[in-house]
Amino acid sequence: MKKGRRKMLISLFIIIAIVALFFTDYVSLGKIPHGERLERCRQSPNYRNGKFVNLEPVKMFTDSAKKQSMASIIWNFIFSSKKGLKPTEPVKAEPLDRNAVEQAVKEKKDIVVWFGHSSYLLVIDGKTVLVDPVLYSGSPVSFINRPFKGTSIYKPGNLPYINYLVITHDHYDHLDYKAVKKLKHKTGKVIMPLGVGSHLEYWGYEPDKLVELDWMESFHDGVSFTCTPAKHFSGRSFKRNKTLWASFILQVGDKCIFIGGDGGYGDHFKKIGEEFDIDLAFIENGQYSGRWAQIHTMPEELHKVMEDLDAKHYITVHHSKFALSQHDWWEPRENEKYASEESGKDLIILQIGQITEIF
Repeated sequence: MKKGRRKMLISLFIIIAIVALFFTDYVSLGKIPHGERLERCRQSPNYRNGKFVNLEPVKMFTDSAKKQSMASIIWNFIFSSKKGLKPTEPVKAEPLDRNAVEQAVKEKKDIVVWFGHSSYLLVIDGKTVLVDPVLYSGSPVSFINRPFKGTSIYKPGNLPYINYLVITHDHYDHLDYKAVKKLKHKTGKVIMPLGVGSHLEYWGYEPDKLVELDWMESFHDGVSFTCTPAKHFSGRSFKRNKTLWASFILQVGDKCIFIGGDGGYGDHFKKIGEEFDIDLAFIENGQYSGRWAQIHTMPEELHKVMEDLDAKHYITVHHSKFALSQHDWWEPRENEKYASEESGKDLIILQIGQITEIF
């Protein structure tokens, strides 16, 4: 890149950053771990030189992307063609039938309701489990990462009491400050990876509600949550990897559910599949790019994830609500079908807002 263009891109990046900061609610940035919470992070075998690390070496950007400056990558993302990234019509989504959800709780009927992207509500044996509820924005700035039309009809007030709120990591498209703030009064326990509790305590959650786990640590409370590895990263500001990222195994009676979170393909899927007899797996499918191929699952790897986890049924998430990459918005729907056919695994296809019985 010519020197003059590089300077222009850097200047533009600085201007965009300043404008974004002006519109940012600084409280939504959260707090990185400190005090006793930081000391616990430091005791983790996955914490080295002041930050958490993946089980295997990971490049944030592929070699081809690393040849460009960060300013250039951001420039291309903002100003490249947007054709196909967002739907031209509102996405089909059903309003949440709260009465039906509460009836499922009473009858101990096992259901799932997906709210788009990686947000979904499980009712298992009369317990409610809410995963990564991003109900307002996938960004600290309201005009960036807006949800697709039709998908923003779900709010905390629509939801029943939540026995367990699960946060897989602290990125904005998984940890929505406004949503978790409004859910505080109707949430029992919050299950999350190490360090993430620092954000929630800063936002007013009582410490005894917060359960922070390292990889392969478990929490038992009538149901069991085991924190399992993921191949990703964390951070809500320029400081990365101060908190851990994770997937989770949820066990209720004889039922076993994999909550995948975000992450690239790696050996950990095979190990998790060998360790647990998984009935249903929620796996990432969307917001992938050759620029960050090691920290998100690429389409050609999706069938490998299915084969390695060896679950009885699969649901793919991380799509149909935000455009955080540059693939066509509908593409993940095609990917999941191809992956199911190639792996021979059963695929459950959800519609946003629809109550679907499982087990």
